[in-house]
This record gives sequence, structure tokens and C-alpha cells, in this order.
Amino acid sequence: MNKFQEYLEKYAELAVKVGVNVQKGQTLVVNTSIEAAEFVRLVVKKAYEVGAKNVVVNWSDDTVSRIKYDLAPDEAFTEYPKWRAKETIELAENGAAFMGIVSASPDLLKGVEPARIANFQKAAGQALEKYRQYTQSDKVSWTVIAAPSKAWAAKVFPQAPTVEESVQLLWDAIFKATRVDTEDPVQAWKEHDKTLHKKVDYLNEKRYKKLHYTAPGTDLTVGLPDGHLWVGAGSINEQGNEFMANMPTEEVFTVPQKDAVDGYVSSTKPLSYGGNIIDEFTITFEKGRIVDVKAKEGEEILKQLVETDEGSHYLGEMALVPHNSPISQSNILFFNTLFDENASNHFAIGSAYAFCIEGGKKMSKEELEKHGLNQSITHVDFMVGSAQMNIDGIKEDGTAEPIFRNGDWAF
Repeated sequence: MNKFQEYLEKYAELAVKVGVNVQKGQTLVVNTSIEAAEFVRLVVKKAYEVGAKNVVVNWSDDTVSRIKYDLAPDEAFTEYPKWRAKETIELAENGAAFMGIVSASPDLLKGVEPARIANFQKAAGQALEKYRQYTQSDKVSWTVIAAPSKAWAAKVFPQAPTVEESVQLLWDAIFKATRVDTEDPVQAWKEHDKTLHKKVDYLNEKRYKKLHYTAPGTDLTVGLPDGHLWVGAGSINEQGNEFMANMPTEEVFTVPQKDAVDGYVSSTKPLSYGGNIIDEFTITFEKGRIVDVKAKEGEEILKQLVETDEGSHYLGEMALVPHNSPISQSNILFFNTLFDENASNHFAIGSAYAFCIEGGKKMSKEELEKHGLNQSITHVDFMVGSAQMNIDGIKEDGTAEPIFRNGDWAF
């Protein structure tokens, strides 16, 4: 077996055993692109080997998606198949695990009427709202991983002499970011989980009232709700089984107080959203609500995102990632949030994770709202961290303590 094949096997095993942590007799649902077929077959094989009862694969094709956006009538984007939403929710209720393998081109929908993209995002968000609640309260095990497509690889490595070589370079970068290139990736992830939890424990002991972010183009104060919890790396589902929602992951994160975000924040990396790139943007907040957005590229798409619903005018997540994280140090711009958010401090527009507040996993939507957690049918991360960013934790009595200095942990 050559090195590449060996890494591919290890990656599939990692995704199955650590990512979703498939249990004996469990169903695994894989949402993926046809370009990842070779890798998906390995995932399916590994899942059955550890005792999966069924593996359901939902295939998509970028070319078909683009043809639809170009040629289908407008009303095709205002609906989401009821049967598909019903199937997803029923599978979740019956204890299935879910794996998303992302590989779409960051420019897939470039030039498409922004309203079409916004309408479809909204329709899908509404149809799958219950499923989102299940994932955001750790009811089910889920993970998001990546596999290269030719268009994505060419965007990340435009200097590569051939598309094939750019795909290989992207595979190498993914293997490195997910620790597949180590002797024992499963063990390496256990160690990584422990490291992140040291930061989590420190921040949870501190009980900061708010965080103050400063950097070029950024001066933002974010309040934290009472009983907020910092979390990182691994999660535990309703059955008590561990899983890793994102691979890679370098972040520790919590939930902002919905109505306590004030100031402005500027992006430091392009955001790949809805098959388009949004870049060099600044978002201004008053009492939690987004009151202004400006972008050099993709401003209309960003405005449509903010208008998705009432909750998309607020933040649902704040995450800390040191500038010296392995993905940041690779100096590769992935044009994919799964990777780029793990190279940078980031926020998410939209819904909050229920598990980021004490007792939140058991709370109703109304109870979560009462505790200051935002609700929305969307959740979109955007990157704001840099080597110039400082963050202070503000305590109940107003004293400030350094959390980040020059883009890295200050404790």
C-alpha cells in the first residue's frame, strides 16, 4: 500500500471512529459529493467493519447544482423537499449519526442571482430547523470533514502545474490538519482533545462577564450570559457517546448574550458562503443587533444572509483560536470555513448551541431564549482573528484580564 492510500484509510477510520464514533447497530448517514466517491467507499467499509447496521449515502453533484441555479424557475428555490427533511429528522430521532463530507467549489454559484441563493438557504433552514436543534443540543452524533474536489483544489493551489497536482496538495493539507500524518491519528486526537480542554477549564473557572476585542478595524464588546459554558473539541451525545463535530478543530467556543454585542468587527479571511466569496467586510452591532454591513466583495450576499430571519441579525457563537494554530501556520487559505475558522478567532451569525449554557441540552427553545441564546434557521461562521488581535476578559467588577495578546493565548 502506498503512503497516500495508507493515509486515506487512516482518515476514513478516524472519521468513523472519532468523528461520528459509530456504534454497533447504528445507522450512519453520509452527505457527500460524487467527486469524493473513492474516499466515501472507504468510509462505508470502515463503518460496517465497526458494526454499523446501515450506511445511507446522499450524493450531490456540483455541476448538477449549478445547472439548476442557472436554469430552474424561481419557485424551485423557495421550497425544500418535505420528504427529504422528514427522512433526515426521522433518522436523527432513531439515533442515526451524520457525516458531512464537504468539497464544493467556493465559486460554485458565482454570478447567480443572490435572491435565489438566499431563498434556498431559507427554505432549507426552515425545513431542517428541528434537525439543527438536535445537532446544536448534542442529541445526535455528527461530524463535518472534507475531501478535495478539482475546482476547490484549483482555487486553493492556483500555482500547481496541473489540477491533479493541486488535488494532491489539498489532500496533503487535509491529512496534516486532521493529524492523519501522525503515527496513530486516533491517539493524537485524544491528546489534542485534552489540550483544548485545559483552555476550556480555565475560561469556565473565570466566569467573565464580557470579552473586549481590539484589532485593526475591530473594537467590539461581547457580553456573556449567566451560566455560559466554554466548550472545545469533543462532544457527548444523548446516549453518552463521544464524537468530534468538526475535524479539524482548534477552537474553544461559547455563546454570546444575544442583546449584549456592541461595536464593530472586521473580517480577516474571505468567507465562502452560498457558493460565493464574501471578503473584506465589517459588521457593526448595537445592543446585539447587526445595524450595518459593508463588504468589498459579496456585499449583497452578506446582506441577504443577515436578512434570512430575525435571528440572523444577531450572533450565536464566539470562538477563540490562537494565531499560531497549525492551520494558521500552514499559511494556506482554504476558502472553506471548516479549515479557515480553525486558523482564526471567529463569530457565527445565527443560532446558538444549546450545550453552551448550563442545562441547555434539556431546555426548550423558549427557555434558551430567556437565558439570552439566539435562535435562527442559519448559523454561519466568519473569521476575525489576526496576529494584531488583543482580547480582554472583563470580570463582574469591571477589572480586565488578558486572554489574547498579539493573536495568541495570554495565559
